[in-house]
Amino acid sequence: MKKFVLAGLVSSLLVACGTSVPLNDVPVEDATARAVGADAGGAAGSGVQGSGVAPVDLGRAADQAPAPADSRLVYFDYDSFVIKPEFQAVVAAHARFLRAQPNRKVAIEGHTDERGGREYNLALGQKRAEAVRDALAILGVTAGQMEAVSFGKEKPVVVGAEEAAFAKNRRAEIRYP
Repeated sequence: MKKFVLAGLVSSLLVACGTSVPLNDVPVEDATARAVGADAGGAAGSGVQGSGVAPVDLGRAADQAPAPADSRLVYFDYDSFVIKPEFQAVVAAHARFLRAQPNRKVAIEGHTDERGGREYNLALGQKRAEAVRDALAILGVTAGQMEAVSFGKEKPVVVGAEEAAFAKNRRAEIRYP
C-alpha cells in the first residue's frame, strides 16, 4: 500500500513540475547586426556617427614587436578590471604581433595598489590579467600563446600612499619571455 501512495505522490510532483508551454513554438528573432544612423557608411565605414571611437586596423605592422615598456602596460581604475578605451590600441598592437608570430608566448601579469586584503588583491589582479587575455583572444590570439597570472599588491612599481602611486600600481603588464 505504501508503494502505491509513494508512486502516486511522485507522479503528482512530476506532473506539477511540467510546463504547458509548447517548446516547438518558440519565436525566432533576427539578431543580425545593423548599421546605426542614416548613413551606414559614415565614420570610417563603422556605421557609427560622431561616437569618437577610432577603428582598429589589425592588418598594419603585424610583424613589428610592440614598442617600449610603456606600450606593455594597461592601467585600470580603482577596484576595476575594465580595459579603458585609451589602452585598446596597446592591446591591439600586441594582438597583431602575436598573430603574426603564432609560436611566441606572452605572460599577462595583473597588479593592484596596496589597498585591500591580500586575497582580494590577488583575485582583482587575476581579473585584470584575464581581461587583457580575453581582449587578445577576441582579436585572434590563440589561448595556447597566453598565460594570465596575478601578483596582487606584491610587486608595486611605485611605493607610496598617494593616488599617483596607487594609479601606477593598478596595471596589467604584458611580458614576453
